Amino acid sequence: MSDRSVMVVGCGDVGGRLARQLLARGWQVSGLRRSVGQLPAGVMPVAADLSEPAMPSAWPQRAPDYLVYCVAASQHDEAGYQAAYVDGLRHVLAWLAERGQRPRRLLFVSSSSVFAQKDGEWIDERAATEPEGYSGRLMLEAEQLALASGIPASVVRLTGIYGPGREWLLSQVRQGYRVAEQPPLYGNRIHAEDAASLLAFLLQADADGKVLDDCYIGVDDDPAPLADVVAWLRGYLGVTEWSDEQRVRRTGSKRCSNARARALGWAPVYPSYKEGYAAILKDLC
Repeated sequence: MSDRSVMVVGCGDVGGRLARQLLARGWQVSGLRRSVGQLPAGVMPVAADLSEPAMPSAWPQRAPDYLVYCVAASQHDEAGYQAAYVDGLRHVLAWLAERGQRPRRLLFVSSSSVFAQKDGEWIDERAATEPEGYSGRLMLEAEQLALASGIPASVVRLTGIYGPGREWLLSQVRQGYRVAEQPPLYGNRIHAEDAASLLAFLLQADADGKVLDDCYIGVDDDPAPLADVVAWLRGYLGVTEWSDEQRVRRTGSKRCSNARARALGWAPVYPSYKEGYAAILKDLC
Protein backbone atom coordinates (compact mmCIF):
# COMPACT_ATOMS: atom_id res chain seq x y z
CA MET A 1 0.00 0.00 0.00
CA SER A 2 1.42 3.39 -1.04
CA ASP A 3 0.98 6.55 1.01
CA ARG A 4 1.52 8.75 -2.04
CA SER A 5 -1.12 11.25 -3.10
CA VAL A 6 -1.80 12.84 -6.48
CA MET A 7 -4.22 15.37 -7.83
CA VAL A 8 -5.26 14.83 -11.44
CA VAL A 9 -6.39 18.16 -12.87
CA GLY A 10 -8.60 17.33 -15.83
CA CYS A 11 -9.66 13.86 -14.75
CA GLY A 12 -11.37 12.89 -18.00
CA ASP A 13 -10.50 10.03 -20.37
CA VAL A 14 -6.72 9.76 -19.96
CA GLY A 15 -6.83 11.32 -16.49
CA GLY A 16 -9.51 8.87 -15.38
CA ARG A 17 -7.47 5.94 -16.68
CA LEU A 18 -4.46 7.29 -14.79
CA ALA A 19 -6.56 7.60 -11.63
CA ARG A 20 -7.72 3.99 -11.85
CA GLN A 21 -4.17 2.72 -12.43
CA LEU A 22 -2.86 4.65 -9.43
CA LEU A 23 -5.75 3.60 -7.19
CA ALA A 24 -4.89 0.00 -8.04
CA ARG A 25 -1.37 0.69 -6.73
CA GLY A 26 -2.72 2.10 -3.49
CA TRP A 27 -2.23 5.79 -4.23
CA GLN A 28 -4.62 8.41 -2.86
CA VAL A 29 -6.12 10.19 -5.86
CA SER A 30 -8.02 13.47 -6.10
CA GLY A 31 -9.66 14.38 -9.39
CA LEU A 32 -10.51 17.91 -10.50
CA ARG A 33 -13.14 18.50 -13.15
CA ARG A 34 -16.37 20.41 -13.63
CA SER A 35 -18.63 17.33 -13.44
CA VAL A 36 -17.27 15.30 -10.54
CA GLY A 37 -20.11 12.77 -10.85
CA GLN A 38 -18.16 11.25 -13.75
CA LEU A 39 -15.01 10.57 -11.71
CA PRO A 40 -13.91 6.95 -11.26
CA ALA A 41 -14.94 5.27 -8.02
CA GLY A 42 -12.46 5.93 -5.24
CA VAL A 43 -11.31 9.32 -6.54
CA MET A 44 -11.76 12.22 -4.11
CA PRO A 45 -13.74 14.88 -6.00
CA VAL A 46 -12.63 18.48 -6.49
CA ALA A 47 -15.27 20.41 -8.42
CA ALA A 48 -13.74 23.38 -10.21
CA ASP A 49 -13.90 25.50 -13.33
CA LEU A 50 -10.36 26.20 -14.51
CA SER A 51 -11.51 29.37 -16.26
CA GLU A 52 -12.28 30.94 -12.88
CA PRO A 53 -9.31 32.48 -11.05
CA ALA A 54 -10.84 32.07 -7.58
CA MET A 55 -9.67 28.99 -5.68
CA PRO A 56 -12.40 26.32 -5.60
CA SER A 57 -13.90 25.64 -2.17
CA ALA A 58 -13.09 21.94 -2.56
CA TRP A 59 -9.35 22.53 -2.98
CA PRO A 60 -7.65 20.26 -0.41
CA GLN A 61 -5.99 21.67 2.69
CA ARG A 62 -3.15 19.16 2.44
CA ALA A 63 -0.77 19.47 -0.50
CA PRO A 64 -0.79 16.51 -2.88
CA ASP A 65 2.56 14.82 -3.34
CA TYR A 66 2.10 15.07 -7.09
CA LEU A 67 0.00 17.09 -9.49
CA VAL A 68 -0.84 16.01 -13.03
CA TYR A 69 -2.24 18.68 -15.35
CA CYS A 70 -4.12 16.63 -17.93
CA VAL A 71 -6.89 18.82 -19.34
CA ALA A 72 -8.65 18.83 -22.70
CA ALA A 73 -9.82 22.05 -24.32
CA SER A 74 -13.61 22.36 -24.34
CA GLN A 75 -13.47 24.39 -27.53
CA HIS A 76 -10.97 23.75 -30.29
CA ASP A 77 -9.93 27.25 -31.22
CA GLU A 78 -7.23 29.65 -30.06
CA ALA A 79 -9.33 31.05 -27.23
CA GLY A 80 -10.20 27.54 -26.04
CA TYR A 81 -6.56 26.46 -25.99
CA GLN A 82 -5.50 29.65 -24.22
CA ALA A 83 -8.14 29.10 -21.54
CA ALA A 84 -7.50 25.39 -21.02
CA TYR A 85 -3.74 25.10 -21.16
CA VAL A 86 -2.24 28.48 -20.30
CA ASP A 87 -4.81 30.29 -18.16
CA GLY A 88 -6.01 27.12 -16.44
CA LEU A 89 -2.50 26.08 -15.47
CA ARG A 90 -1.76 29.59 -14.26
CA HIS A 91 -4.83 29.44 -12.02
CA VAL A 92 -3.84 26.07 -10.55
CA LEU A 93 -0.32 27.30 -9.83
CA ALA A 94 -1.80 30.34 -8.10
CA TRP A 95 -4.03 28.12 -5.94
CA LEU A 96 -1.02 26.09 -4.89
CA ALA A 97 0.87 29.26 -4.03
CA GLU A 98 -2.10 30.67 -2.10
CA ARG A 99 -2.11 27.59 0.13
CA GLY A 100 1.68 27.43 0.34
CA GLN A 101 1.61 24.00 -1.31
CA ARG A 102 4.51 22.60 -3.31
CA PRO A 103 4.06 19.11 -4.81
CA ARG A 104 7.13 16.94 -5.27
CA ARG A 105 6.60 17.09 -9.03
CA LEU A 106 4.24 18.49 -11.62
CA LEU A 107 3.50 16.51 -14.77
CA PHE A 108 2.15 18.69 -17.56
CA VAL A 109 0.47 16.69 -20.31
CA SER A 110 1.30 18.37 -23.60
CA SER A 111 1.14 17.38 -27.26
CA SER A 112 3.43 16.54 -30.15
CA SER A 113 1.82 19.53 -31.90
CA VAL A 114 4.77 21.54 -30.57
CA PHE A 115 6.83 19.85 -33.32
CA ALA A 116 6.45 21.17 -36.86
CA GLN A 117 8.65 18.64 -38.68
CA LYS A 118 6.91 17.30 -41.79
CA ASP A 119 9.40 15.35 -43.92
CA GLY A 120 9.10 11.98 -42.19
CA GLU A 121 12.19 12.51 -40.05
CA TRP A 122 12.74 10.81 -36.70
CA ILE A 123 12.50 13.19 -33.75
CA ASP A 124 13.02 12.92 -30.03
CA GLU A 125 12.69 15.27 -27.04
CA ARG A 126 15.71 17.30 -28.22
CA ALA A 127 14.15 18.17 -31.60
CA ALA A 128 13.39 21.78 -32.43
CA THR A 129 9.98 23.05 -31.35
CA GLU A 130 8.79 25.61 -33.91
CA PRO A 131 5.01 25.13 -34.02
CA GLU A 132 3.18 26.70 -36.93
CA GLY A 133 -0.34 26.67 -35.49
CA TYR A 134 -1.94 28.16 -32.40
CA SER A 135 -2.35 24.76 -30.73
CA GLY A 136 1.36 23.99 -30.71
CA ARG A 137 2.29 27.56 -29.85
CA LEU A 138 -0.02 27.68 -26.83
CA MET A 139 1.03 24.20 -25.71
CA LEU A 140 4.64 25.34 -25.79
CA GLU A 141 3.74 28.44 -23.77
CA ALA A 142 2.02 26.27 -21.17
CA GLU A 143 5.00 23.89 -21.07
CA GLN A 144 7.31 26.81 -20.33
CA LEU A 145 4.94 28.01 -17.61
CA ALA A 146 5.06 24.58 -15.97
CA LEU A 147 8.84 24.30 -16.20
CA ALA A 148 9.30 27.80 -14.76
CA SER A 149 6.79 27.26 -11.94
CA GLY A 150 9.36 26.64 -9.23
CA ILE A 151 7.98 23.12 -8.83
CA PRO A 152 10.08 20.24 -10.23
CA ALA A 153 8.27 19.53 -13.49
CA SER A 154 8.24 17.19 -16.46
CA VAL A 155 6.38 17.71 -19.71
CA VAL A 156 4.82 14.67 -21.39
CA ARG A 157 4.13 15.24 -25.07
CA LEU A 158 1.48 12.75 -26.09
CA THR A 159 1.00 11.89 -29.74
CA GLY A 160 -2.29 10.91 -31.41
CA ILE A 161 -4.38 9.29 -28.67
CA TYR A 162 -6.75 6.54 -29.76
CA GLY A 163 -8.84 4.02 -27.89
CA PRO A 164 -12.44 3.27 -26.93
CA GLY A 165 -14.52 6.34 -27.71
CA ARG A 166 -11.77 7.76 -29.94
CA GLU A 167 -12.69 5.97 -33.14
CA TRP A 168 -12.57 8.70 -35.79
CA LEU A 169 -10.18 6.78 -38.04
CA LEU A 170 -12.28 3.61 -37.83
CA SER A 171 -15.29 5.61 -38.99
CA GLN A 172 -13.29 7.02 -41.90
CA VAL A 173 -12.12 3.59 -42.97
CA ARG A 174 -15.61 2.08 -42.79
CA GLN A 175 -16.80 4.81 -45.15
CA GLY A 176 -14.10 3.92 -47.66
CA TYR A 177 -12.09 7.09 -47.24
CA ARG A 178 -8.81 7.19 -49.14
CA VAL A 179 -5.37 8.27 -48.01
CA ALA A 180 -2.35 9.25 -50.08
CA GLU A 181 0.37 6.60 -50.26
CA GLN A 182 3.18 8.75 -51.64
CA PRO A 183 4.91 10.50 -50.10
CA PRO A 184 4.22 8.48 -46.95
CA LEU A 185 2.41 10.45 -44.24
CA TYR A 186 3.88 9.13 -41.01
CA GLY A 187 1.60 9.33 -38.02
CA ASN A 188 2.27 8.83 -34.33
CA ARG A 189 -0.13 7.10 -31.98
CA ILE A 190 -0.54 5.99 -28.40
CA HIS A 191 -3.41 4.00 -26.95
CA ALA A 192 -5.23 5.92 -24.22
CA GLU A 193 -4.40 3.20 -21.69
CA ASP A 194 -0.70 3.44 -22.57
CA ALA A 195 -0.83 7.24 -22.30
CA ALA A 196 -2.12 6.80 -18.76
CA SER A 197 0.41 4.07 -17.97
CA LEU A 198 3.29 6.35 -19.02
CA LEU A 199 2.08 9.05 -16.63
CA ALA A 200 1.65 6.50 -13.84
CA PHE A 201 5.10 5.07 -14.54
CA LEU A 202 6.74 8.51 -14.33
CA LEU A 203 4.99 9.30 -11.05
CA GLN A 204 6.04 5.99 -9.53
CA ALA A 205 9.59 6.39 -10.83
CA ASP A 206 9.88 9.78 -9.15
CA ALA A 207 8.36 8.41 -5.94
CA ASP A 208 10.96 5.62 -6.04
CA GLY A 209 13.78 8.17 -6.25
CA LYS A 210 14.62 7.94 -9.93
CA VAL A 211 15.77 11.11 -11.65
CA LEU A 212 13.34 12.29 -14.31
CA ASP A 213 14.07 14.37 -17.37
CA ASP A 214 12.10 17.52 -18.03
CA CYS A 215 10.43 16.10 -21.16
CA TYR A 216 9.14 12.78 -22.47
CA ILE A 217 7.35 11.84 -25.69
CA GLY A 218 4.39 9.49 -25.28
CA VAL A 219 4.20 7.31 -28.37
CA ASP A 220 4.09 3.62 -29.25
CA ASP A 221 6.88 1.69 -30.96
CA ASP A 222 5.61 2.02 -34.53
CA PRO A 223 5.13 5.46 -36.14
CA ALA A 224 3.70 3.94 -39.32
CA PRO A 225 2.57 5.54 -42.58
CA LEU A 226 -1.13 6.37 -42.43
CA ALA A 227 -1.68 4.41 -45.65
CA ASP A 228 -0.39 1.26 -43.94
CA VAL A 229 -2.72 1.79 -40.98
CA VAL A 230 -5.71 2.33 -43.26
CA ALA A 231 -4.83 -0.73 -45.37
CA TRP A 232 -4.56 -2.92 -42.26
CA LEU A 233 -7.87 -1.65 -40.88
CA ARG A 234 -9.59 -2.19 -44.23
CA GLY A 235 -8.40 -5.79 -44.24
CA TYR A 236 -9.39 -6.36 -40.61
CA LEU A 237 -12.83 -4.84 -41.14
CA GLY A 238 -13.38 -6.42 -44.55
CA VAL A 239 -13.91 -3.07 -46.27
CA THR A 240 -13.62 -3.56 -50.03
CA GLU A 241 -15.15 -0.37 -51.49
CA TRP A 242 -13.44 2.96 -51.93
CA SER A 243 -15.28 6.26 -51.75
CA ASP A 244 -14.94 8.31 -54.93
CA GLU A 245 -15.00 11.62 -53.11
CA GLN A 246 -13.79 11.32 -49.56
CA ARG A 247 -10.23 11.24 -48.32
CA VAL A 248 -8.56 10.95 -44.95
CA ARG A 249 -6.78 14.27 -44.63
CA ARG A 250 -3.90 15.08 -42.36
CA THR A 251 -0.94 17.42 -42.37
CA GLY A 252 2.59 16.87 -41.24
CA SER A 253 4.70 13.76 -41.29
CA LYS A 254 7.21 12.83 -38.61
CA ARG A 255 8.28 9.83 -36.60
CA CYS A 256 8.44 10.32 -32.84
CA SER A 257 10.73 8.17 -30.70
CA ASN A 258 9.85 6.74 -27.29
CA ALA A 259 13.49 5.79 -26.57
CA ARG A 260 13.79 8.08 -23.55
CA ALA A 261 10.73 6.65 -21.80
CA ARG A 262 11.77 3.11 -22.68
CA ALA A 263 15.27 3.72 -21.30
CA LEU A 264 13.63 4.56 -17.97
CA GLY A 265 11.80 1.22 -18.05
CA TRP A 266 8.39 2.02 -19.51
CA ALA A 267 6.94 -0.09 -22.33
CA PRO A 268 3.56 0.22 -24.08
CA VAL A 269 1.03 -2.58 -23.72
CA TYR A 270 -0.02 -1.84 -27.30
CA PRO A 271 3.32 -1.48 -29.16
CA SER A 272 1.67 -0.71 -32.50
CA TYR A 273 -1.65 0.24 -34.06
CA LYS A 274 -2.30 -3.43 -34.85
CA GLU A 275 -2.50 -4.58 -31.23
CA GLY A 276 -4.31 -1.42 -30.16
CA TYR A 277 -6.99 -1.41 -32.85
CA ALA A 278 -7.45 -5.18 -32.62
CA ALA A 279 -8.30 -4.77 -28.92
CA ILE A 280 -10.76 -1.96 -29.68
CA LEU A 281 -12.47 -3.89 -32.48
CA LYS A 282 -12.68 -7.04 -30.36
CA ASP A 283 -14.58 -5.09 -27.71
CA LEU A 284 -16.84 -3.50 -30.34
CA CYS A 285 -17.82 -6.84 -31.85
